[in-house]
Formats: sequence, C-alpha cells, structure tokens
Amino acid sequence: MATTLATALSPSPTPVVTYYDVATGERVELSGVTLANWVSKVANLLVDELDVERGTRIRIGLPSHWLRFVWLLGAWRVGAIVTDRDAHIGLSGPELQADEPVRLAAALRPLGGRFPTEPEGFLDIAVHVPGSPDVFIDVDPPESGDLAIDLDGVTATHAELLALPVSGERLLSGPRSLADDARALVAALVGGGSLVVVSGADGTELDRIAQQERAQVERRGR
Repeated sequence: MATTLATALSPSPTPVVTYYDVATGERVELSGVTLANWVSKVANLLVDELDVERGTRIRIGLPSHWLRFVWLLGAWRVGAIVTDRDAHIGLSGPELQADEPVRLAAALRPLGGRFPTEPEGFLDIAVHVPGSPDVFIDVDPPESGDLAIDLDGVTATHAELLALPVSGERLLSGPRSLADDARALVAALVGGGSLVVVSGADGTELDRIAQQERAQVERRGR
C-alpha cells in the first residue's frame, strides 16, 4: 500500500486517465505504464533542470486535460506542493498567464504538440519534457506528512489524500477544479479505478461517451 503519492501510481497496462476533447476529436488514453513514463520525465526535468526540491511550490495552471494529471503526479513524485498561489514555478496553458520566477507553458495541442515557436520567457514543456530520462531516481523522496496540495485555501498532506474514499470504478466527468481532479486521481489510483475526462461536451454527449467507454458518469456539479 502506498504511503506517499510518489508511489501511488502502479505501472500497469490498464488505462488510468482517458481524455476527450469533443471540439477537436482528440482522444488520449494513458495506461499506468505510459503515465509512469511521463511522470518520470517530468520529475527529471523538475529536479535536474529546474532545481526543484521537497516543498517547492508549483502552480499548475492547466484545465482538466491529460497533462494536468501528468503534472500533478510529477510534482508529487519529487515532493513538490501543488498550489494556486505563492509558487516558484508556474505552468500555464496557451494563454501564457504566469508571473512566477520560473515559467512553463503547454500549447495543449493534440498529442501534446509544441508551440510553433517557444514563447518568450517560457519553457515549452513539449520541447523540454520528452528528452528527459525515462527513469527517475529518488534522492530525497517525499514523506507521508509532507504537504501535497495547497489549493483554494485548503491544504492536505500525502497521507491525508491517500486516506480519502477510494474508487475502483471507471468514472467519467466534464472539467473539474484542480483540487477535485487531484482528489479524483488519488481515489482512482488507490482504488484501482480510472478516469475519463471530457472537454466541450453537454450532458447527452457525456452519456454517449460514457457508454462508449463503459464508464459511469460522475453527476456532481463542477
């Protein structure tokens, strides 16, 4: 049983996160193996290139997108705190809204595509993450009492997130808040479930995709 979020992800061949964008037709499915590979690359970039340590505060300014889940797990892998304020590193979407000392950006193009030209003052993660090593070696791994999130004025440690109710189901939803995505991801990882996140869909479309994906629609309002 995982004692920190750094070890909660199992490199299994089964899907963990599936992302749909109805507007573009994009569908990305990340198995435990694929997700673990992405997380290792992010963790290596954070530590080797950006000097991240346990307790470094990272703002993930992305919508409910498959990259949001990659970066949540990447931050937790190195013991960083995912926050919405007072951060040292800011990750922005294509709107390029970040004022942190270290600024990253994601174009959010299909299949993780890069910006046509790297934005001035930002590191394009589609340029810098893929070349990072596939294996991450923990030098200073997080502990169960370390903070994992500081969002919307609410904090939670690794242990507190791991103690939340788990879900072994395949759950489908529209966009969530970052805090809700974090909690849903941990619940799925601990319970052996998976997430399907759909952008740009109405209720009828959500039901159709849920049937196609053999998932249960999460009816909570967001």
